[in-house]
Amino acid sequence: MKVMVPVKRVVDANVKVRVKPDNTGVDLTNVKMAVNPFCEIAIEEAVRLTEAGLATEVVAVAVGTSACQEQLRTCLALGADRAVLIETDEDVQPLGIAKALKALQDKENADIVIFGKQSIDGDNSQTGQMFAALAGMPQGTFASEVTPEDGKLKVTREIDGGLQTISVSLPAVITTDLRLNEPRYASLPNIMKAKKKPLDTMSAADLGVDVAPTVEVVSVEPPEERQAGVKVETVDELVDKLRNEAKVIT
Repeated sequence: MKVMVPVKRVVDANVKVRVKPDNTGVDLTNVKMAVNPFCEIAIEEAVRLTEAGLATEVVAVAVGTSACQEQLRTCLALGADRAVLIETDEDVQPLGIAKALKALQDKENADIVIFGKQSIDGDNSQTGQMFAALAGMPQGTFASEVTPEDGKLKVTREIDGGLQTISVSLPAVITTDLRLNEPRYASLPNIMKAKKKPLDTMSAADLGVDVAPTVEVVSVEPPEERQAGVKVETVDELVDKLRNEAKVIT
């Protein structure tokens, strides 16, 4: 059974994001980049399936510039068997990524495709669902537990009302929630081994896919700084401030 894991290169979660002076986007100059945290969970789940003898190969995939090779090597160090970079200089958006991955899936025929449920930069939570629709594959989104059984996947989903358990037939798409697992750290020996693992590069044009953006970003602005809180002496003073200053009650 083959598992494909799309991953995204994002600003490291510990870095404070800065907006460009002209408000055209996020300033990435000399910023540390990393594998999207939800994608790390997806890689971990795929590697665990391999370690349990349920999967035979884990393929990490990225859509983006040549710089994404760094994150793909990280995925190889975490246990992926090989990697594929669909290289493009376009500012790829969820639909374009989904189209490119669908074209690759037509070649790879993976039994399970595991996405992180969202990226921490765009926060769209769209790519996995768009891919499933394009590929005509059943999906289990926001998964907190995945159990293969009888040629299907039993997926426990985190929803607004609690937990929902569904069964999906293979091939299937999974998007991972935070509580699915705890990603491991790459050991030094595995980092060295990752340098020798195969990493193939192809262009979106090689797959016959147009990944040009379909949504225009007008401007990017940082959120307003929060004002300092104040202490009040009485309930009446609190009600007065809520009514006349915050204007949240009438």
